[in-house]
Amino acid sequence: MATYLYAITGAEHPLQLSGVTGVGDPAARLRTVKTKDLCAVVSDAPDGLRAKRRDVAAHQSVQERLLADGAALPMRFGLVGPDDAQVVSALEEHRDTYTQRLKEIDGCREYHLKVARDVDDLLREIVRESAEVQQLNDRTRQNPDAYDAKVALGELISQEVEARHDRARTDIVARLAPAAVRTANIEPTKRHFLNVSFLVEQEKAAAFSEAVHAEAGRRTDAYAFSLHGPLPPYSFV
Repeated sequence: MATYLYAITGAEHPLQLSGVTGVGDPAARLRTVKTKDLCAVVSDAPDGLRAKRRDVAAHQSVQERLLADGAALPMRFGLVGPDDAQVVSALEEHRDTYTQRLKEIDGCREYHLKVARDVDDLLREIVRESAEVQQLNDRTRQNPDAYDAKVALGELISQEVEARHDRARTDIVARLAPAAVRTANIEPTKRHFLNVSFLVEQEKAAAFSEAVHAEAGRRTDAYAFSLHGPLPPYSFV
């Protein structure tokens, strides 16, 4: 029987999982697989598991219960090992790495920040501040058939957009990073130029949220900040 993994804890974790069940229908019974220093919370892996709302919620409930009582490395939904013996082998092989990660995230949660900027506002800024863009823009208006000028204008605007996004991204992260233990950059989305996770100590969560709101207040309404958390520290495992 394949083994479904929820989280890894230290051997000293209280593992108070009474009343919590795992993924699947019917819900799988949770159990633990242990070595001298580590413990994996697992269950039998159900056949044909998909990311249905009920199963994702069950997966997260196990992790939230564990995190409420101590450090736990949350596994991504759907992580399955061949069997319990292979899980034990993985715990032993990566003992030092897992132990170090547990120390790093102890008492912390993940906060995920996305930032978008209104495209029209950004383009107006580029046209207003770039003399080269203004010149090419005027040339294409005066000569609609100037294909080379249109291509050059498009390329220049694209470069300006990326450069300004890079500067804003660097500036925002630099201002918020001191309020966090670590940061993890995630690939920007089509809409959001900034997509980053912060590992934040629980006792400093309010101060971090205030720092994000203050950063949003520094910028115009063209910027949209979206903060999610507290979350299990997936990005820092």
